Amino acid sequence: MSSPVLVVHADESTVADAASARLLTRLVDAQAARGSASVVLTGGGMGSAVLAAVARSTLRDTVDWSRLDVWWGDERFLPAGDSERNETQARAALLDAVPLDPARVHAMAPSDGSYPNPEAAAQAYARALAAAARPEDHGPVPPFDVLLLGLGEDGHVASLFPEQPALYEEAPVAAVRGAPKPPPIRITLTLPALNAARQVWIVAAGAAKATAVRLAFSGTGYVQIPATGVCGRSATLWLIDRAAASKLPRGLDRPSSP
Repeated sequence: MSSPVLVVHADESTVADAASARLLTRLVDAQAARGSASVVLTGGGMGSAVLAAVARSTLRDTVDWSRLDVWWGDERFLPAGDSERNETQARAALLDAVPLDPARVHAMAPSDGSYPNPEAAAQAYARALAAAARPEDHGPVPPFDVLLLGLGEDGHVASLFPEQPALYEEAPVAAVRGAPKPPPIRITLTLPALNAARQVWIVAAGAAKATAVRLAFSGTGYVQIPATGVCGRSATLWLIDRAAASKLPRGLDRPSSP
């Protein structure tokens, strides 16, 4: 597993633009090497900002979107099309504007879909992941090329919140009930599934995230700061702005590159 690398940009818009450029390059390289690529999307303001930056990039069409598998790290268990669903936000920011293969867009089930509860929806998503994994992957989850994660003010990633039961789940996908951040019912990839990714990118901006960033880089464990439990197989990048880096120890808050 990789050690985290911190990259500090000037502000939120620069983080989004830089992350989008990295993402496009990573997907093109993966498709050149293996014929296809895969990405795990995240919700929240930064997740949407990165996708919007991809949508307006002059390099957008260097990716063969028909050969891209799109997954989600978590989802709010709400009706299809609800504005708070990560899928809805991703479609508005980018997905509806590019020629994806619908069969390769793997959305988590909505609350008004085929599954009566989040537990059943989580099991269905786990089956979809297992179907995409190859024998050489040696596990129930494919090795995603890029896994994007936002960062909560409490240090949560996906829908893995501090000291919540899903942090200890060994299955690749878990239902979440009683999440401290509304809406309370969700579906999330677990740490074993997140850590199957080749590269993990945690994207955060704003002074409200500064305490979580400081704790993550001060040795706080994943039970208190779940973001510290996520690690890519080949790379783990923290792409943040100066405001989010403002409480880091002197030296760590300097701009850097992997």
